[in-house]
Amino acid sequence: MAKRKRLDLPTEPVAPVLDTKSAFSTPPRARMPIADVAGDTAGRAALEEVAREMTAAEEEGRVVKKLPLKEVMIHHLARDRMVMDPEEMESLKTSIAARGQQTPIEVVTLSDGYGLISGLRRVEALRALGESEVLAFIRKPESSADAYRAMVEENEMRADLSYYERANIAVMSVRQSVFPTAKAAVKGLFAHVPAPKRSKILKFVTVREALGASLGFPQSIPEHLGFKLAQAIEADPEVSRRISAALRATPPEDAAAERRLLEKGLNAPQAAPEPRSVEPIGSGLKLEAKAGRAVLSGPAVDETFLAALKAWAAQRDT
Repeated sequence: MAKRKRLDLPTEPVAPVLDTKSAFSTPPRARMPIADVAGDTAGRAALEEVAREMTAAEEEGRVVKKLPLKEVMIHHLARDRMVMDPEEMESLKTSIAARGQQTPIEVVTLSDGYGLISGLRRVEALRALGESEVLAFIRKPESSADAYRAMVEENEMRADLSYYERANIAVMSVRQSVFPTAKAAVKGLFAHVPAPKRSKILKFVTVREALGASLGFPQSIPEHLGFKLAQAIEADPEVSRRISAALRATPPEDAAAERRLLEKGLNAPQAAPEPRSVEPIGSGLKLEAKAGRAVLSGPAVDETFLAALKAWAAQRDT
């Protein structure tokens, strides 16, 4: 029996394994140099813009800085606030102790520290709490008037200052040659205050200038009493001298006692005017006289008479 020959099936060559990742993905492109340059330029421009904005913000006093509290000088300006309410100060200290300082103060740079423009109560509260730093805006006022105006406007928004305190800062700014007159000071410091309110402040300026040296509790003078005092002083300067003498003779112990004394001074009986004598001294000529004052009247007081009177007075003065 013939031996069968085994047929071997032909084998196909094994196909190579394809790298599907390389076959179907796009090879990375090399970044063009111009793109790198453009990206670097844009980045530098953005950084320069940020730097310019930060510089401008600092120049304009819009950047909050942390300053050493001991370097803040509270008497750089005469303060408009004359007293601090103890209860309000306790509330402020409690708030700062719980939440930290929420509103920065305003200062101006000095050669040896920082001069306080606004934020006196915050500074005092931080000191009482034993803090060593304060958040502040560093301002650059163009003049002393601008610095005073900034202080006044900040307190007008935040604090209930009395009319006397407003009048006091006007008088003090004149004494420091910031403004030429009290009227100019009130107009400059309270530029955004309605005109009727500025008129009331000017009334208290009269009280401040006439009685300021004698008063112990001036910030407690009610509005209506201040107006009465101003009117009385303007009508008769003797009123201020009489009230000042009474205040010095018996210094009041509190605001209520001082108010009673002021009201008593207003209601004091006026001294009777000195008697004036009127007598004829010639044909058509009368003389009305009292100490320090003489009035000649009558038909005889004509141009010729006046010329002769002037000649006599000039000769008498030589």
